[in-house]
Amino acid sequence: MPKVLVIVPFPMTSDNLDKRRAQLRAVRLGPDIDFTFEAVRIAPENYVSQQDMLLADVGILQAGHDAEARGFDAVCIDTMSDSGMAALRSVLRIPVIGPGRHAMLIALNLGERFSILSMWDRWRPLYRKTLGELGLAEKCASMRSADLVPNNQRLLGGREEEVFPALLKAGRRCVEQDGADVIILGSTTMHEAHAFLAERLPVPVINPGPLTYRMADAALKLRLPHARSAYPAPLTPRLDLFASMA
Repeated sequence: MPKVLVIVPFPMTSDNLDKRRAQLRAVRLGPDIDFTFEAVRIAPENYVSQQDMLLADVGILQAGHDAEARGFDAVCIDTMSDSGMAALRSVLRIPVIGPGRHAMLIALNLGERFSILSMWDRWRPLYRKTLGELGLAEKCASMRSADLVPNNQRLLGGREEEVFPALLKAGRRCVEQDGADVIILGSTTMHEAHAFLAERLPVPVINPGPLTYRMADAALKLRLPHARSAYPAPLTPRLDLFASMA
């Protein structure tokens, strides 16, 4: 049975890790693939600065660098920033899937322009980075948020009455004012709002975490690894340094 490692980008308790694992309920993958969720040891408090992004890259690289040696067949990264994805691809031969770029590319299979709906305006640099790397800035109709500080541990639990209407209001503006054909949830921490929004918005709403599980399953079944020419292996691997940091 294929095994997939899902790297959760913050240290957390087992109860909070279960909130991340709950994303599996949103996609039907059958009994012939297994997902293991593990939290990193190195992480920023949140992803709002260049320093934070550097720490995130290091933490996710450290958490996943030995995934292949441990018997995993693929890796999914549980953050829309795609932190550590490129670095892991350089040291692993198995598929490494990040939700940010995959959500944007799938959105363009569903419509002409997409909007990114997030919790917080301070996450915008994460999306601009990926849009720039993919050359898709013109395809992004807008970035709108609920303007609420997120909680990367408890997610949306207990805040539904505050968060859901705010997200819905912003999502409607993406469609009605900005012309979005597709909405992308701006964080895997927002997965608890997906069903509510998908039922009330007139366009497809992409839930990025479950999308990566489906993409990993497809990559394994189709035997599609990443290109080594695009992600060359290091001449002198120094993964021991990252292990010592953790």
